Amino acid sequence: MKISVEREKILEAVNHLSRIVTAKTSLPVLEGILLSAEQGKLTLISYNLEMGMKKEIYAHTEQEGDIVINTKILAEILRKMNGINVEISTDDRLMCHISSGSANFDIMGMSATDFPEMPNVTALNNFNLSGEILSNMVRRTIFSVAQNEGTRPILTGVKVSVRENSITFVAIDGHRLAIRKENVNIGTEADLIIAGKAISEVIKLIKDESEDINISFSGNLISFNIDGYVFISRLLEGNFVDYEKTIPKTYKQRIFVKTRDIIGTIDRISPVINDAFSTPVRCNISEENILFSCSSAVGRATENFPITLEGEEFEIGLNSRYLLDALKAAETENVKIEFNGATSGVLVKPLENDEFLYMVMPMRLK
Repeated sequence: MKISVEREKILEAVNHLSRIVTAKTSLPVLEGILLSAEQGKLTLISYNLEMGMKKEIYAHTEQEGDIVINTKILAEILRKMNGINVEISTDDRLMCHISSGSANFDIMGMSATDFPEMPNVTALNNFNLSGEILSNMVRRTIFSVAQNEGTRPILTGVKVSVRENSITFVAIDGHRLAIRKENVNIGTEADLIIAGKAISEVIKLIKDESEDINISFSGNLISFNIDGYVFISRLLEGNFVDYEKTIPKTYKQRIFVKTRDIIGTIDRISPVINDAFSTPVRCNISEENILFSCSSAVGRATENFPITLEGEEFEIGLNSRYLLDALKAAETENVKIEFNGATSGVLVKPLENDEFLYMVMPMRLK
């Protein structure tokens, strides 16, 4: 292989592809990026057996060929070079020569025949979604995805329900629930469970939110075509949680609040919360205000927040970070918050429509 490419172009591609490369694996070839040179183009592929990414860039090709180069080393070399173009060539012993400007490197590559083939997704099932909608829906639900597989690996994914005129994202980790819905003309129907890690990487590829993203799915695979990158991931298999049964259908107490104001109040008392998972915020809810208070080894904080309560007075303990995540994701000026006493999930909803729903489970007060 012998090629010349623009350094900034290949560096950008390597930086994107490197995010899904396996850092430590029993297959060293998976720690690398596959470079395939053909006439007029260079194709770069990274693949970790669960997710894969491919990008084609223009290259002046003198000799076609394939090589796998360790991702970390390749990225570091490209980043520190200062030439406009990079020349890459290989020999029969897999020695890879990289040069740019006055800098020259000789590093050992790996055989492309050992690199596992990244699967393709047939375009039988596909739809387009704007980058803005996809990015917003992911950002407003991803925080509720379970961070480790535990006993329910399915919860590490986002359930995506595609209907002809709408798309819904659902994430649940056992302590909170996030639902986001957008009314869009899609023209197909499907229920998919996309790994949280995968969908998080997808939105990092979005540069221009006004552009449509083509999404294809087939069998247990899904692919996203974004800005010339093809991102492929295995779908999670199994039955998603029947989350609708966990959502209270009625409420005993309800308040209407300005989102920014209540976020500010909770933020102000949060410095004394040294462990968000074991130190609840005590919410003493009366007819005219909520007394937020928190006590930990760091200290104690209290603040009153004015409200008008519908229903009986009560007290409830909540995880402040979970509640803040829900309120910030609402991204509306006002929200309504519904309660069913101290032991049921707290719902954050829009004032009028069903664009979103967030639920936070209460914590036991001592």
